[in-house]
Amino acid sequence: MTRSIPPPERSRRLWRFMAAYFDRFVRRHLNALRLARWGVPAGRTSVGPLVIYANHPAWWDAAILIVAADRLFPGRESFAPFDAAMLEKYGIFRKMGAFPVDLDSARGGAQFLSASRAILAAPDRAIWITAQGRFADVRARPLGLKPGVARLAEIAPEATFLPLAIEYAFWDERGAEAFLAFGAPLPAAELLALPRPERLARLESDLTATLDRLSADVIARDPARFETLLAGRRGVGGVYDGWRRLAAALTGRRFEPGHRNGNGAETRTR
Repeated sequence: MTRSIPPPERSRRLWRFMAAYFDRFVRRHLNALRLARWGVPAGRTSVGPLVIYANHPAWWDAAILIVAADRLFPGRESFAPFDAAMLEKYGIFRKMGAFPVDLDSARGGAQFLSASRAILAAPDRAIWITAQGRFADVRARPLGLKPGVARLAEIAPEATFLPLAIEYAFWDERGAEAFLAFGAPLPAAELLALPRPERLARLESDLTATLDRLSADVIARDPARFETLLAGRRGVGGVYDGWRRLAAALTGRRFEPGHRNGNGAETRTR
């Protein structure tokens, strides 16, 4: 008989506090967090546990995923694997649903599957995985997903898999833009119908297609293609924006802090 183990520790109160903190942090340091209109997560109201697997382009990913989990999946308890060495350094994440995985030893896979089994045993939970297991450029192909993500279908046949594409770019403002898009939901049952070697390839193919479509929208630089989840502070700030504000007041114009005004035209100081 398999011994049942509890899911990783998760404090709802700490989650709420830290989600609010990262919400402010993203607003302060990025220009915007945008969600592709075609990439709204279709699986967020589905019955059963979720496996949300993403690429891993930057340090920002942890903050962005916490904000996304809080805003897009408020009714679910979210968990995530975390490099054991880093979790020792950033221990606060342990009480937010992060669980350690030793990336430098053979036991890491067993740690991951054991904790994931406990998490995915409840229908109102989600596990968020940066499935490349390393930082990688969004243009790198193949993605090289770690095989553990495909094993989750076997231990959670009622789960739904959601690919999540993440990208960052600089558009017209000082701060960077963060972009998200979810792909089509994939029931674990469909993965289990495939031969085991083909399951990881299917997951990677779905995430690659989602990344490619998101990149096309990012390159187009059209905000209308996205829903703005968070908007940061526009403009340069300091003396430069102070001068621009004064110039606008003296000429009777409305001050636009951003590089472009509401009509998309470039804002100029005369």
